[in-house]
Order: sequence, then structure tokens, then C-alpha cells
Amino acid sequence: MPGPLAVLDEVAAAGYAGIDLGPAGYLGGSGELWTRLRERDLGLAGGYLALPFSSDHDLEADMPRLETLLDIFDSVPDTRPRPKPTLADAGSPERWRRPGAAARDHSLGWDDAGWRRFGEGLARVAERCRERGYEPTLHHHTGTYLEAVWEIERALEISDVGLCLDTGHLLVGGGDPFTGIRAWKDRINHFHLKDARTEILDGIAAEGAPLEAIWRRRAFCRLGDGDIEVERVLDELKAIGYSGWLVVEQDCMPDLAWPLKRAAADQVANRAYLKRLDI
Repeated sequence: MPGPLAVLDEVAAAGYAGIDLGPAGYLGGSGELWTRLRERDLGLAGGYLALPFSSDHDLEADMPRLETLLDIFDSVPDTRPRPKPTLADAGSPERWRRPGAAARDHSLGWDDAGWRRFGEGLARVAERCRERGYEPTLHHHTGTYLEAVWEIERALEISDVGLCLDTGHLLVGGGDPFTGIRAWKDRINHFHLKDARTEILDGIAAEGAPLEAIWRRRAFCRLGDGDIEVERVLDELKAIGYSGWLVVEQDCMPDLAWPLKRAAADQVANRAYLKRLDI
């Protein structure tokens, strides 16, 4: 994995206005992150945190991780808009082995008791975020129990938490960004922008390959090089009046064939693509 300073330098050099944390502490702890961001004129968009919402015992054990995330947010003063605690379900080995399958096989999802526990757990976490001054967002994610469209809809029905719509993960879950933006326009409070190659995703689903294959096979690609109509996505966001962070992502596994300089070049290209669209 590349070091945090190298990542921050490349993001700033590409012309981005901010960054997400990644794992809490990776870019710097409470005593150093603010300095690092300020030196590079970067804002803080949010921080991703996967939690076992449907297990009371496991969620209780993981609550200190939430406090750590919020402590890091607190250490970066005067950030506007305030960073979003980006909450995801922790998933399970069964779901990690079968990305995208729940769109067709509802038996892979929670039963009513599981959804009740999820709703209670999410409400607890959301309350704590709000007590500390942060409005959370719920991230649907491949390999979790919030992956398929029907799972996203159920989660929104039983909670009051906003949605972080992720174009790439929505594709894996059997949805499309345009329908999602229109259907959930009143709940979207954060946005992850990806492009993706459907041929690779379809091949992974057909093989029953595990979650890791999505990143190892580079299913997510440069903006404009995949099968998501990115310009149309941005037009839809404008139409609903979305004004929050647009987090540009291109998830991949770093390896010898894909070093930091190659990933950085992709992000330069992604930023240039958006600038051509006046974003």
C-alpha cells in the first residue's frame, strides 16, 4: 500500500478539493491530519466505516471505532460542508463470496429479525453521530447486506439516515444510477462517483468469483472509459439540486502491475474529465 503522504500529494496535485479518510488513521491521526490537509489545501469529505449493525454484541464492541472516526473529524476544524460518517454494513463471508447475487436470490438477505436488529443498530449509531455534530450517510456496498436494490429500499424504509449513492456498487447490486437518483433524490446526502465495465462485473457474477475479483480485475475504470453514462449521472444530480461532495473513486488492488503512479495518473485523468464538464 502507498504511504499516506504520497496519496495526499497525488490527490492535491491532481486538482481535487478534498479527500475521504479511508481507514480511520491511515491519512493521519487527530494530531496530524489537519496539518497535512491544510498544507495541501484539501478539505475532508468524510470517512468510511463498516459496522455489524445486525449484531447487538458485535456492534457494542465496535462503537469505539466510531468514536475514533468522529475524534478525527473533530481534529479538522471549520470544514464545510462537515465530513460525513459514511456508514456501511460489515457484510459476511457468504456475501463476500457472492457479490451481486442477492439481486436475484433474496434468501441471501436478512430475515425480518435481522432487519429489525439492523434498524435498531443503525439508529443507535446515527444518534451518536448527531450528538457529536455529524450527519451520517448510509453507503450501500458490494459484499454486504445493503447491496441489492431491494435491500437499499428496505434500509431507507426503516431508517431516517441519508443515502450515499455509489454508481459502481449500485451497478453490482442490479440497479442503475439514473433510476436510483430519481427514486432516492430526497435521501441522497453524499455521492460516490465511479465508472465500471459491465462485462467484467457480469463475468465475475457468472463465475461466482469472490468480492476481491472486482478490484483485482479492475472492474472500476477511468471516468468515461466504462459503461456508466457519467455525464448523464451528473446531469441527473444537477436536476435534483444535489450540492454536497462528489467523491471520485476508482477502487483497485495495488500491485506490481498497478503501482501508485498508475493509479495517480488515472485520478489526474478523472479530474480532467470533470473539469471539461465544468465540475
